[in-house]
Amino acid sequence: MKNGALHADMNTNDGLEAEQRVIDLNCDFGEGFGAYAFGQDEELLAYVSSVNIACGFHAGDPHTIREAVERSVRAGVAIGAHPGLPDRLGFGRREMAVSPEEVYDYALYQIGALDAFVRAAGGKLRHVKPHGALYHMAGRSPALAAAFVRAVRAYDPALVLYAQGGSELLSEASRQGIGSAAEIFADRTYREDGTLTPRTEPNAVHRTAEAALVQTIGIITGGHVATAGGQRVPLQGDTVCLHGDGPHAAAFAARLHQGLIAAGIGIRPPHRS
Repeated sequence: MKNGALHADMNTNDGLEAEQRVIDLNCDFGEGFGAYAFGQDEELLAYVSSVNIACGFHAGDPHTIREAVERSVRAGVAIGAHPGLPDRLGFGRREMAVSPEEVYDYALYQIGALDAFVRAAGGKLRHVKPHGALYHMAGRSPALAAAFVRAVRAYDPALVLYAQGGSELLSEASRQGIGSAAEIFADRTYREDGTLTPRTEPNAVHRTAEAALVQTIGIITGGHVATAGGQRVPLQGDTVCLHGDGPHAAAFAARLHQGLIAAGIGIRPPHRS
């Protein structure tokens, strides 16, 4: 379900004997609002290769967006739009009864708003990743996935779509001919069906950096993830998400970065087509 050119770029080396394994390390970014700071943005920039910047619906405002973009451009990380549902009180994590047309409009509006700041800062928008409930709703619904991908493609067909492996979003990206990157999660646990453990259930989040690192390296090098019940579920990915809103996010990111490099795994973002 991944775009073939992108997958090949990340895992081959133009005939060299053996290329270093590479992975993108992404985090959600710029999710404050007004006087409210959120996350550990400045610290995370030293360790990640791409950021997903909130576009003003679930979080962010014009000043916060501009500041987040300028920081990211200075740091040299790849910048992506992180559109969410219009649910600031619920931080975009509550599902809403939205139509495909609304999803298209929400996505296109937010991508364009974020990109205005990116261009003004001299940067280049490289990817799009839906946020929270929109990520999961469009991942399950073919109609919502088609609408979201259509918005990405309408804005710029060279953008890369970040979405969970096995989701309708990745299938739709392939159908509509845009690049995609299958996303895995460092700090979230998985169920036997390959989906994330819901946050409403116990042990949905890894509490230690070591657990997150072991899981991530296992997925990258072994092609599987261990569930809470001890089963091994096949799983592969092109980009690793580390949530930036946890109390130890920067420490997790530092350990993950260090551990990946020590394991011979390079860190770089996927290329636009």
